[in-house]
Amino acid sequence: MPFEVGDVVVRTLDDEHWAVVEPLVYRGTRDRFVVPAGFRTDFATVPRVVVWLVPRFGRYTAAAILHDWFVTVGIESGVVTAREADGVFRRVMRESGVPVVRRWLMWTGVRWGAFGDPVRGAGWWHSAPGVLAISLLAAPVVVPPGLLIAVALSVYAVVEAAVGVVTGSPPRDAGSFRT
Repeated sequence: MPFEVGDVVVRTLDDEHWAVVEPLVYRGTRDRFVVPAGFRTDFATVPRVVVWLVPRFGRYTAAAILHDWFVTVGIESGVVTAREADGVFRRVMRESGVPVVRRWLMWTGVRWGAFGDPVRGAGWWHSAPGVLAISLLAAPVVVPPGLLIAVALSVYAVVEAAVGVVTGSPPRDAGSFRT
């Protein structure tokens, strides 16, 4: 286990965010990173249309929290570059026993998330061939169910809004494709 403490201890902040209660310490062969107590995370940031494939938490939860820390604090403070943040994320998932296909899909997702971002996008083009290749290979498996789920979520949002109008209690997030 690449983390000094086996359990991730968090407390709920709201419907989508948690705070780390105890410091999360990663110790690799060359690196040591500490996510401090109180750090705010959303676990794995996964679009709602693909949570069927990659849930927001799992064997990779600690790696996702570390990655959240990298992209909000680590890059800004110079601890890691944007490419290193995503690469360490993939490495930590491997060390945590995340299956190879899932970790490469998640790495591809975080690299796509960095595309166009003024801070995280630095060095994106270096990983573009791998990101594009994995995306093309994954598309036949990910896109059809994703489209079906997007349609279903849209229908649900309309139904939820209509019921809200009838009952006088409009929904807060029925149309959201994020979790």
